[in-house]
Amino acid sequence: MYPVRVLGFGDNVVDKYLHIQTMYPGGNCVNFAVYASMLGVERSAYMGYFGDDPEAEHVIRTLEELPVEIYKCRQLHGENGCAKVTIQDGDRVFMGSNLGGIRGKTPWVLDRFDLQYIRGFDLVHSGNFSFMEKEMPKIHEAGVPVSFDFSDCSTWEYKEEVCSWADYVFVSCSGKDLEETREEVRRLVEMGAQLAVATRGGESCVAYDGTQYYERKPDPLKEVKDTMGAGDSFLTAFLVRMLADQKKGVRDIPDCLREASAFAARVCQLEGAFGHGKKFS
Repeated sequence: MYPVRVLGFGDNVVDKYLHIQTMYPGGNCVNFAVYASMLGVERSAYMGYFGDDPEAEHVIRTLEELPVEIYKCRQLHGENGCAKVTIQDGDRVFMGSNLGGIRGKTPWVLDRFDLQYIRGFDLVHSGNFSFMEKEMPKIHEAGVPVSFDFSDCSTWEYKEEVCSWADYVFVSCSGKDLEETREEVRRLVEMGAQLAVATRGGESCVAYDGTQYYERKPDPLKEVKDTMGAGDSFLTAFLVRMLADQKKGVRDIPDCLREASAFAARVCQLEGAFGHGKKFS
């Protein structure tokens, strides 16, 4: 077990796979909490809004079955976040979404009791589909490290704002060459992040800590069932290993990248982000 306590704060969705009429629980922050639990952390939690439709109930019931703490979540009247997906040659293809459902329309305002709860964690993770950007500086100011996933669709103005309070940032640079990727992570660190990590699909990932670049090729895959969650599993394993190392006074970014690549390869053997599919009509 890793002596690490982490919280995913932000989005949850169901990914509806249209070609098989099956929905899977997911969302960057839920995935983070579930993957951390799969990796054997001491404490893993998710905090965010749920709707009150059957999609929300499926995510809630799944998280209740898994060792993920959810008692600080809130449930609202309205649609849960939902994305429509299909698979082409093992790769996910998004066909649209409801933009977070009720979660996208209801700002979360952290109060003193939320922050007291959050101080019990070693790190809080969020992302650019969570609608939590205005609240994240409060977590940073409370002295809790923050990680953030930009995915592949964030402007530089947005990235600069986030890097003013995020300690660790992750970005997808799929389609960019090595030099472009190095430039991207370098700029993110110059904007204020302590560490920036870029994934590039089947190409080498790149990390930069302000002093040195680190690179690693993805682990080879015999079979890919589904790439849903590949990036989320990568960043989760990287962060969990890094936090565990920090508690031992160790810093080994190459080994963090190794574990991240291995775990992401493992997750690509699952259906959906982490399984638990349910048929829908």
